[in-house]
Parts: sequence; structure tokens; C-alpha cells
Amino acid sequence: MRKAFEPKVSIVTGAASGIGRAIAAELVARGSRVVVADLDADGATRAAAELGPLASAATLDVADAAAVTALVQRVTAEHGRLDVMVNNAGIAIGGLLEELDERHWDKALAVNLRGVINGVTAAYEVMRAQGSGHILNTASLAGLIPAPAMLPYTTTKHAVVGLSTALRAEAASQGVRVSVLCPGFVDTPLLDDVYAAPASFGGSSVRARVRLLQPRFLTPEQTAKRAVDGLAANKAVIPVGFLAHLTWRTLRYAPPVARAMIQGQATGHRRLNERAARRAASR
Repeated sequence: MRKAFEPKVSIVTGAASGIGRAIAAELVARGSRVVVADLDADGATRAAAELGPLASAATLDVADAAAVTALVQRVTAEHGRLDVMVNNAGIAIGGLLEELDERHWDKALAVNLRGVINGVTAAYEVMRAQGSGHILNTASLAGLIPAPAMLPYTTTKHAVVGLSTALRAEAASQGVRVSVLCPGFVDTPLLDDVYAAPASFGGSSVRARVRLLQPRFLTPEQTAKRAVDGLAANKAVIPVGFLAHLTWRTLRYAPPVARAMIQGQATGHRRLNERAARRAASR
């Protein structure tokens, strides 16, 4: 019989909205006290209030290692334990390599990768000492397959998958579980707020382009339910959505087919950019 998954104390980063908020709601539904942590202080406060008395808010920049450690230690001291650490905070970055500069790479590495490392390091110290706990890192389908036109993003998400699966093996003997969440495209504010979006995007939203790949977006609630069910089942990798399952398995079992699909995506993105450039030049 599998032991029931009943976490008592959890921290979720990037939880003011989107996937993070939905995961926080799922954990509250399981009876866990949840710290809703986000750089958006007002958003975190609103989300915690909406989630009820089991939720509380914390302002957190995940790129600040000392701040992440301080939050984890404060929550552990207050409640005597930490059962789940969800390293979910992240940013979206898109564009062809020639459209990107150091800002894009630095931001992606600081938030999407270093932010996860900071959360993992702080939580692992606590969980090793108590001999239990579960770390969930949010990656992406872009962490399982090559994702063109978003190289800083896919680079960091591949790193998060590698970090998670390697740590899972290392942590097992310490009583600590590690999983990585890899959803397809989810309907969250990230789709409308691409960091320093290139001019070819015609704005910071990528919704129109994403719909060419995945006409129907996943909801944060669908993604969160799969995530928490994956924790309960102690899954190593938690893909979410038809596109994620299809492309991941195609890459594993029919690599030439998958590579042809990915090449088509890259070509399509470049053509969209060329059309945008022609329209801009004709104005």
C-alpha cells in the first residue's frame, strides 16, 4: 500500500498566479499549509487571501539565494517541518538566437535556473535533516525536447530536468523525493509577458504563435492536478498535456520524426519573423 500523500507544510514560488497559484490551491485542498511566495507582493497577498486560512504570503526574489534560504528556514522554524518545496517561479523568453543578447541569457539563468538551484539547495538541507520531503521543480516540455526560437528558455529548462533527475537518485537514500513538472503550453500570464521580447514579435505576447503548435492551451488547474497527483505517485518526470506526451515519446522512440517536426517549427518561426520585418519596412 502506498502511503497517503498528506503534506502539512509547503512552499510554492511564483505562486501569485498561473501554475504556481494552482499548485498552491491543490496543496491547500490536501490539507497543507502553503506559503505563497512571489516577487509580486500584492499578487501573493491576494492569492493567499483567496486560498483561505491555510495559505500565507511571502515576498521572494528566487534569484536571491540568501532570501530563499531565509524563507525556508523561517517556515521550517515556525512549523517544525517542510514537506513540499515547489520551485515554480520562472520567466518566458523567446526569439531567434540573433535577436537575443546578454540580457536574455542573464535573466533566464538567474531566474529559471539559479532560482531553482536556490530553492533546491535550501529545501534539501532541511529535508535531509528531517529524513523526508518532496521537491518539485517546474521545467517545461521545452526541457524534454529541443525548442527552437527560445534558446535561453529551453537551455535552462533542460538544465532543470537534468538537475531534478540526477538529484532524485542522489536524494533517495536520504528519504527525500524529487520530481520535475514538464507541461506543454499553459494559459498563464507568461504567454503575455515575454521578457524583452524582440521587435519581430510585434509585442510581448506569444499567444498567436503558440496556438500554431498547440491550438488548445492547458489550464493551470489541469496542470496543477497532474503535478500534485505526480507527487502522490512519486513520479520522476511529470509531463502534462497531449503535446508533451506525444513529442517527448516521439523524440525517444522515433528521433528522425521528432527532429523533422522541430525543424519545421524553427522554419515556421523564421518565416513569421521575415513577414513581420517586411510589414514593418513597408509602413
